[in-house]
Amino acid sequence: MLDQDLFVLVRRRSKKLSVKQQVKLLKLIHNLLVSGFHLSEMIHFLDHSKLVDQRFVNTMRTSLANGETISQILARLQFSKSVITQVALADYHGDTQQTFALVTQNLASRLRVRQKMIAVSTYPIILVAALVIMVIGLKTYLLPQVETTNLAGWLLYSLPVLVVAGSISLTLSILFLKRYMKRTSPLKLFQNLARLPVIGMFVKCYLTSFYAREWGNLIKQGLEMRQILVLMQVQDDRLFREIGQDLLAAMQLGRAFHEQIASYRFFTAELSLMIEYGEMKSTLGDELLLYSDASWQVFFDRVDTATNLVQPLIFLFVGLMIVLIYAAMLLPIYAQMELGM
Repeated sequence: MLDQDLFVLVRRRSKKLSVKQQVKLLKLIHNLLVSGFHLSEMIHFLDHSKLVDQRFVNTMRTSLANGETISQILARLQFSKSVITQVALADYHGDTQQTFALVTQNLASRLRVRQKMIAVSTYPIILVAALVIMVIGLKTYLLPQVETTNLAGWLLYSLPVLVVAGSISLTLSILFLKRYMKRTSPLKLFQNLARLPVIGMFVKCYLTSFYAREWGNLIKQGLEMRQILVLMQVQDDRLFREIGQDLLAAMQLGRAFHEQIASYRFFTAELSLMIEYGEMKSTLGDELLLYSDASWQVFFDRVDTATNLVQPLIFLFVGLMIVLIYAAMLLPIYAQMELGM
């Protein structure tokens, strides 16, 4: 019985693809779409090629047999809400190939950023851990024998406690934030996040790029804005639904689309101007797509810049701690030497 329970638990946990596997699968689907494969032919190809784990292929085949769409199949494979929403909207605007190309590119960029973050932070984290162990040793064997009334000695003496307290505080903050995000309206949550100095910049850039792309695709396929807003309200993504509801309610009260967009803090100020300009020239779809491409580039450039700053900051912290160690050891010695003279 215990073996069966463990088998079921492992099986449930393994139903989700890793980000690397998701990128690989999306890239395969895009290449097969370009080659003219239908959904059933794709699954048949994946089954015989063994390029994807057989469990996930079986899940796709079962979903297809139940009449589910490709976005619903991706939901079964536990892709993110943003990926599922973009693929689901492709059923309406028809540009499925381009959608998969964009989704694959964005997911690959996220994977690259994640791998870069791990690479730049692994070595400094090891240094910090070694530093904490060194400080504990100094606290046990050296610091009790010297005077620690100076600031450097006090900080060094308290460092292990501060690290533990900081780790606990960070963990509790993350748990509280997750709970808060689940209970709070996404529209209200992102309005508040957009106010933050650094995080707000990334939130604005990401959401602007995402929504400009989806609206541009749907408008180019001839859908009217009210039809798009109704369509937004039936998607799985909570923020997508709430924005659709709020925009539709505002337009029913006679407010212009670009005016309501300007009231959202999580969009850049340029987005509302692009919408107003595009509506005047009747080229709104093309304008939004061009602006989305430029915004995505800006977003990932900013992410790359931020990741490049992480390692120097951690090394700076380690360097300061090493200086504190020397200060804590040498300052009392110099003080005793001056007293002796």
